[in-house]
Amino acid sequence: MRRRQFLNTLGPVLLAGKAAGSPGNPAADCGCAPFMAQNALGGDAFRGVGSRLKITGMKVFGVSLTPDSDRPYVFVKLETDGGIVGWGEGTLEGKAAAVMSCIEDFKEFVIGSDPMQVEHHWQSMYVHSFYRAGPVMGSAISGIDQALWDIRGKALGLPVYKLLGGPIDPRGVRGYYHTGASSPAQLRALRQTALQQGVSCFKSGIPGYYEWIETNATIKRAVKAMEMLRENLGPELDIAIDFHAKTSPSVASILVKEVEPLNLLFIEEPCPPENVRAMAKIARRSTTPIATGERIVAAYGARELIEMGVVDILQPDINHVGGITALFKVAAAADGSGISMAPHACEGPIGGIATVHVDAAMPNFLVQEICSGVEPAMKEKVWEEWLGFPAMRMVNGRFPLPEKPGLGFELSEAALKKYPFGGTRPMARVFHRDGSVAEW
Repeated sequence: MRRRQFLNTLGPVLLAGKAAGSPGNPAADCGCAPFMAQNALGGDAFRGVGSRLKITGMKVFGVSLTPDSDRPYVFVKLETDGGIVGWGEGTLEGKAAAVMSCIEDFKEFVIGSDPMQVEHHWQSMYVHSFYRAGPVMGSAISGIDQALWDIRGKALGLPVYKLLGGPIDPRGVRGYYHTGASSPAQLRALRQTALQQGVSCFKSGIPGYYEWIETNATIKRAVKAMEMLRENLGPELDIAIDFHAKTSPSVASILVKEVEPLNLLFIEEPCPPENVRAMAKIARRSTTPIATGERIVAAYGARELIEMGVVDILQPDINHVGGITALFKVAAAADGSGISMAPHACEGPIGGIATVHVDAAMPNFLVQEICSGVEPAMKEKVWEEWLGFPAMRMVNGRFPLPEKPGLGFELSEAALKKYPFGGTRPMARVFHRDGSVAEW
């Protein structure tokens, strides 16, 4: 066959193939070749049922309270043609610049779209990214999702927790502070302050770092540290202990058995969270409730923990798991399996406030973390300067429920400029005496 005859024969086939491989019919395409979607926002399908609001702008802010901070805040601001703005947070420890870049990558997913279609945008960001989200993408989605919910609440004139069906408890959201007290005298003084302020719960950790198989002396030191907490904080206060995945399954199995008489509220991350079957083994050794989940991303990240009945308490972080949308889904899935929720919150004030909204609508909510002490520190003073009220400070042991629409605050860009982005800093890197890498 001559070359011209071959090309004439091939022409109709190429045209048919192009049509078959279009976005409307990708079945004939291998799925590897890139193509532009016909409508990136999916807006045409919703034109008759959407709201009149449109997102017109998105800004990303890196905010470092100190130049060497390993967790600069990452804030997102969405602007609309109706003058309503929404704020969210996607702070990711040790990876701030990566999250900021990822948020910028999502700009074309939201600009020009209807902010009321929160679930639609969540699905588009997660699914259309093709590779499933890790902590960087999860944190980026989280910041945008919170901002969308903030707009949604403001447009409808309701606090977000009321949009979610709350409040479950009109008294507010029970919380706990961290304790840095290291001596019996300090713990007894903390106990008095807590009782005066109505604080009912604290969380602490275990000393040092742990080899895969540990010495009896090291294990005894950890047990004594936990016994000192109970002895000096007294029986009235609940105590949670965060192992922070520093312990192997073998070491954790010993510790959880030894401290059963202390009646702890829970033990958190007794081994690395990705080792679900090992965590199940530890849980079988103890009557103390086991908690984990701050490192999971999306509702799907909690599936195995829930299905296997591994934990008693889940602790997703609203700044990593995928925002309000994902946190509420994890809570619903956990509720169906009799698992309680104690969300993690160790970043900035926006994510903390957003978490309180979701907590207030969870029937299976237990207690809310805030990585602060019973006395306000510098960061709390800055938060109050930004927001105009003492954000994430408890009153009689509970976080008050916001009454303003959306997430319940206003924030100016000018307020953030006093704390310019200092760049990404790595998180702590710790090593055993032989130089091998240690969990911390």
